[in-house]
Amino acid sequence: MLDEVDQMLAVLDGGFPPVHEMTGAEARAAVAARRQPVANIDDVRAAEDLVLDGVPVRRYLPHGTQEQPRPVVVFAHGGGFVFCDIETHDGFCRMLAKHTGAVVVSVDYRLAPEHRAPAAADDMSTVVEHVVAHAEAWGVDPAAVLVAGDSAGGNLAAVAALRARAAGIDLAGQVLLYPVIEPDFETESYRRFGTGHFNTRAAMEWYWEQYLGGAALPEPAWQVAPLRADDHGDLAPAVVVTAGRDPLSSEGERYAATLRSAGVPVRHRHYPDLFHGFATIGPFAPAASARSLLWRDIAALLATAPTPRSTS
Repeated sequence: MLDEVDQMLAVLDGGFPPVHEMTGAEARAAVAARRQPVANIDDVRAAEDLVLDGVPVRRYLPHGTQEQPRPVVVFAHGGGFVFCDIETHDGFCRMLAKHTGAVVVSVDYRLAPEHRAPAAADDMSTVVEHVVAHAEAWGVDPAAVLVAGDSAGGNLAAVAALRARAAGIDLAGQVLLYPVIEPDFETESYRRFGTGHFNTRAAMEWYWEQYLGGAALPEPAWQVAPLRADDHGDLAPAVVVTAGRDPLSSEGERYAATLRSAGVPVRHRHYPDLFHGFATIGPFAPAASARSLLWRDIAALLATAPTPRSTS
């Protein structure tokens, strides 16, 4: 497997634009130019673009009859808070709906630097609250709502879980794929993997600068750095995925440990030989294997949710 991983890393390192040397608009254009056509359109029964309380989303409806209310995954895409969108993660969200049987709602949140923190987190929470409030009209189960995201989207999912607790919303789970957790660039994984492994320290410092507009965190700080919450107890059960060859590995591991210490049920999947972003890469065997476990972990979270409520 290592040969395949090294080959993929060489491709990614050689082809990904130096976004930290660009403006936000330039970075978006450079990343958009790399977008590949979606090859799994038929993974879902339908996909539709909506606007929920001012936030654009794409809702994916899985195949199959609906004898009972479906679970829902509210998903936030990665992209350093600056780029990517519902189009870049369209294929992944279709797979997510297909393999979990859940309705997936992909959030097209506002991007930095035009929209500083916590604008993206606000949009994510707005969608979560809308889905829960309108569950009956949607034919979904308000007791089986998960939040999920990759990279910067993992940050938004973790913050959404904290905000949901504050709002009295009981989420079925939070799924954090190699999440951005804390602007600390001196961790062990930053020291070991800050260059040469696709995601870099220079890029991460730039992402945080775009999102924050400087070095200071807005108050309360946990709305952008979830590790800084005073209390992590009574949060939704978590699946945390980390990659060993990722500068974010240490902070993801620390967040999983923090949740577990607070009594939150945590499934931590660590892939020591993989790198940041692997889960959304298409025809890449190590990613396919990891995704299979991810679908299983999400199913386990949903299995522990309360019995679906009838919408009749």
